[in-house]
Amino acid sequence: MPRSTIPGSPHTVAILALDGVLPLDLAIPAQVFGPRASTPYRSVVCGTSPHVSTTGGFGLTVPGTLDDVITADTVVVPGYSPHARPLPPQVLDVLSDAHARRARMVSICIGAFALAAAGVLDGRRVTTHWRDTEELAKTYPRLRVDPDVLYVDDGDVLTSAGVTSGMDLCLHIIRRDLGAQIANDIARRVVAAPHREGGQAQFIDAPLARDEHTSLAPTRAWALEHLSQPLTVADLARHASTSERTLTRRFTADTGLSPLQWLLRVRIDRARELLESGEHGVEEVARSTGLGTAANLRLHFRRLVGTTPTAYRSTFAAP
Repeated sequence: MPRSTIPGSPHTVAILALDGVLPLDLAIPAQVFGPRASTPYRSVVCGTSPHVSTTGGFGLTVPGTLDDVITADTVVVPGYSPHARPLPPQVLDVLSDAHARRARMVSICIGAFALAAAGVLDGRRVTTHWRDTEELAKTYPRLRVDPDVLYVDDGDVLTSAGVTSGMDLCLHIIRRDLGAQIANDIARRVVAAPHREGGQAQFIDAPLARDEHTSLAPTRAWALEHLSQPLTVADLARHASTSERTLTRRFTADTGLSPLQWLLRVRIDRARELLESGEHGVEEVARSTGLGTAANLRLHFRRLVGTTPTAYRSTFAAP
């Protein structure tokens, strides 16, 4: 497993910008893992040379080198184009060596092709942009490619789907390292959704809301203010002045989740924040989040977070 990050201790994130890097794929980890007093990350953008081309029609001057990849705690490879080209042997070597050294390896979008070429993804469940999942699976048959998710967390190797799902993955990493409150604070700062589960579908074949008047954002905001209450689909539909069937269809189009799935996830997210404060017992957290009982909280918390509320609080609660 990768070295755990401890608030106040430096954790180096090397962002490897290969020639033809996709600008947004690069900007996401650079922004999310940028220097903040609340996080221990020290990020550096690296390249095979000081000057890197982009698909945006402009070049970049990068401060880091492949040596920074060798010593990093976390290595992030953004997408690049053309992704099917052979990469320089020294790039594949440093990625393979970093993985062997147990650095955490992360790809955004078609950056997965670089990790695959270096052998980092062999035998792993991974993903990439939905348009390229079939090619990735055919080119690297030892991979278990999942085309239907936003990102995959396989412990020390994490891969994301296309473009903005890289934001979801980076916020997930911060949540895993430092807890929900800091991840949500950063999400608010970059005006991103606080948390989207990796298992959410990449592509939903449904029309987007045409304007703010057809969006369910006000109803979701209302629900967040009333999480302690036993909300139902009927309650949400009544607030949105629509039928339950229409609400469910529009909710899925907006979030990729059914109303009840979304409610459960935001309740667990609120529970994480309350547990991190260290001021609330498990029974109180269950009541405050609308989950009712400690047993119900434990059941859903373990299923969605992978640990117990008590263990989570002991890991992330402020001293």
